[in-house]
Amino acid sequence: MARAFLVVLDSVGIGGAPDAGAYYNKDLPDLGANTVAHIAQACAEKRAEEGRRGGLHLPTLDAMGLGAAVRLASGQPAPGLDAVPAGLWGAAVEVSAGKDTPSGHWELAGLPVPWDWGYFPEEGAAFDADLVAHVAQAAGVSGILGNCHASGTSIIAELGAEHLRTGLPICYTSADSVFQIAAHEEHFGLERLLKLCADIAPYLHARRVGRVIARPFVGSPDAGFARTTNRRDYAIKPPAPILTDWVQAAGGRVHAIGKIGDIFSMQGIDTLEKGSDKALMRHLANAVQSAEDGSLTFANFVEFDSLYGHRRDVAGYARALEWFDREITGILAQLRPGDLMVLTADHGNDPSWPGTDHTREQVPVLVAGAGSGCIGTVGFVDIAASVAAHLGVPSEGPGRSFLP
Repeated sequence: MARAFLVVLDSVGIGGAPDAGAYYNKDLPDLGANTVAHIAQACAEKRAEEGRRGGLHLPTLDAMGLGAAVRLASGQPAPGLDAVPAGLWGAAVEVSAGKDTPSGHWELAGLPVPWDWGYFPEEGAAFDADLVAHVAQAAGVSGILGNCHASGTSIIAELGAEHLRTGLPICYTSADSVFQIAAHEEHFGLERLLKLCADIAPYLHARRVGRVIARPFVGSPDAGFARTTNRRDYAIKPPAPILTDWVQAAGGRVHAIGKIGDIFSMQGIDTLEKGSDKALMRHLANAVQSAEDGSLTFANFVEFDSLYGHRRDVAGYARALEWFDREITGILAQLRPGDLMVLTADHGNDPSWPGTDHTREQVPVLVAGAGSGCIGTVGFVDIAASVAAHLGVPSEGPGRSFLP
């Protein structure tokens, strides 16, 4: 019986979103952003040599069609990624208004976002007095720190010492529809931080803010601060059934790996495994070995985005891609007859682009277990419909299967 594995390489965009000109980073439109192509170009020009050498080396992803997908989406070559694809491949376009994690994942699961997200102003105070008072009361403190758009690592470095001195949570946002709270795991308390985020999430969800994110960190002013892997997202639940629900309704099991459980508020999910990307790769390998017939395994590898895209670390992003390519090679070899594995992304985060925010891009669609050929340009929702078709599950969304 069939099994399906839907694997999201968080932020691995391939340029070419038709409406990229309407999205901005540092007052520069995302038109021209291309995560994979620009990383490959930097590697070819030896501008990404930290911890690695030479051209971007992704033999497995390229053989699946990554380089061809970049050219299809953007007309731009990715130096060194020029293999003739051996699998089924194409590119996908998002229709939801946003370049954020929930929008991308909801659509990948078959549900375009049916409303406009709530965002916070970039100039002046990001949060109004009522929101600040609500958070302070929930936290049992007199106020908050931050109250601005910021990079998570930068604001911790800037305000970490004051946070330790005052006990006030560090609250900030980004170009996404998010409210983020950073707090020290030991001095503020991890459980206290998680409870605070859970308590204020309904208030923010009512404003159509997509996620409240707990950003715990450790360290000291002298030694420096570092975020931990205990991040937790409190997201709005999808307002209609999604791919995970479709599979469960048909009697299949659904296994989440990474932040999938947080993104969908565990809707339609039976089991969840979390950890670093290295740990998540082990969980994916275990799922390929042990997942039940008729099951869906839905995985997200976030560190491309969180560690390298937002930090504009081209060499680090290249290292992460090369690591993923090496690891996925062995996992693909373990797929059983009848299995389907789709590798894709949820948005872009071009590390060569100005600012620290996501970039509006198309994403690759690389498919193992469904023959070979070019599927052309499809919608994000078509990925959900294709997974459902493979599993023999009725699709309740607007997508159409691209499987042969």
